[in-house]
Amino acid sequence: MEGIKKIDIEKPEDAQVIIGHAGFIKTVEDLYEAMVSAVPGIKFGVAFCEASGPRLIRSDGNDDALRTLCEKNIGAVGAGHSFIIIFSGAYPINVIRHIRSVPEVVCIYCATANKVSVLVYQDGAGRGIIGIIDGDSPLGKETGEERTKRIRFLREIGYKRGIL
Repeated sequence: MEGIKKIDIEKPEDAQVIIGHAGFIKTVEDLYEAMVSAVPGIKFGVAFCEASGPRLIRSDGNDDALRTLCEKNIGAVGAGHSFIIIFSGAYPINVIRHIRSVPEVVCIYCATANKVSVLVYQDGAGRGIIGIIDGDSPLGKETGEERTKRIRFLREIGYKRGIL
């Protein structure tokens, strides 16, 4: 059946997710190495859809539950050469540079803790990712009070230095 389909990504509430596009049989191993090199003690799963040959879902990770969840999610997306990483113990900012450095990674669609939906287009036997819905739409503009909260939060979690 051809057309657009929305796939809601399942993940633990406190987990982060990265969805991207890459293409080579060694992708899953390279993504594994990127994740373990990025943050000591990070827990994660990764899954990748092959687009040719045996067209298998390849997976790896150091947390069996997250690995299984990645397999389920990427299977639902079903787009060739797509991958998903679900992890805890770090923020996307801690691992994204490592993921981008994997030679076969073409693009990253999202890196977030928000609820995520993937828009896929089915065309005959193949599927492709055409977009991502990451979180919810804005409710307004940042005011002085919200700006102060943002600045304070970044300092509380150690991503910026200094005082207000």
